[in-house]
Amino acid sequence: MKEVAEWIDQLICGDALEILRKMPNAFVDAVLTDPPYFFDKLDNQWDIDKVEKRLPSQKVVKHLPPGMKFDPEQGRQFYRWYLRVSQELYRVLKPGGFFFSFASPRIYHRMAVAVEDAGFWVRDCFIWLYVQNQPKAMGLEHFIDRMPINPETKRSLKERFNGWKTPQVKSCFEPILVAQKPYEGTFLENMLKHNVGLFNMNVRIGLNKYPANVLIVEGIEAELDKYFLVPKPSIHERGDFNTHPSVKPISLCEHLIRLSTVEGAIVLDPFIGSGTTAIAAKRTGRHFVGIDINPDYIEIARRRLRQLRQNLFAQ
Repeated sequence: MKEVAEWIDQLICGDALEILRKMPNAFVDAVLTDPPYFFDKLDNQWDIDKVEKRLPSQKVVKHLPPGMKFDPEQGRQFYRWYLRVSQELYRVLKPGGFFFSFASPRIYHRMAVAVEDAGFWVRDCFIWLYVQNQPKAMGLEHFIDRMPINPETKRSLKERFNGWKTPQVKSCFEPILVAQKPYEGTFLENMLKHNVGLFNMNVRIGLNKYPANVLIVEGIEAELDKYFLVPKPSIHERGDFNTHPSVKPISLCEHLIRLSTVEGAIVLDPFIGSGTTAIAAKRTGRHFVGIDINPDYIEIARRRLRQLRQNLFAQ
């Protein structure tokens, strides 16, 4: 097992479960991640090419946009997998360390139970609120067109079911699970020993007098924006070369890191994607450990970090 220093500020390409098992115990101050949910036409290896090459007889929906496929079994499979991940994260986190995990609304309950069953305390649910998103509901017109009925009956059915679609409203929020590894002794004793376990309530957004569990990264309404709006990152920060499908706002991740850790802390992201957690950690004076199974995403993350260093040196 490698020493702690060998993990710090490293981007590692590989399977998260395999890499996590090699990490030392209780050396990470916080975990901040957005795991794969496996219902955007991807398999549990996050391998787009492998999915596209599967046989037609296998259950893959290729003609639907991401997020439209529905299968109740997805949540159960996700639970079993994320329980194993959470057990490893529990081991590598310091006592009192926080675990922030973005989720899809329809499997949040499975995520929360998996994390809790791994030994964590579920402390809260933060809400990332936004207005721009792609509606995913499907109408019935193309199903009616395939029915072996006459044109007049088809027209009548289309009029009858006009506006009726699959039960998928436009999703305008993303839940963020807030969990904590049990602390040792009192909050103060744990903080003195491990330097983690409390929230820094001096970390504020806008005019809000106290940190809240609602976060906004794009203007919605003036009164809400005054209290919950964190700055939206520019295209330059994301990188025009960044092909990751769900890049998280840097400012949002910075807020969570500042809230839950001190400077110099180590923040782990086992599904680092294009590197937003690593960038947020470095910009706030923390260290990172990032893992991703996709070598293309690791390279994008490295490129974004190089860009960050160049910008810092230029200042």
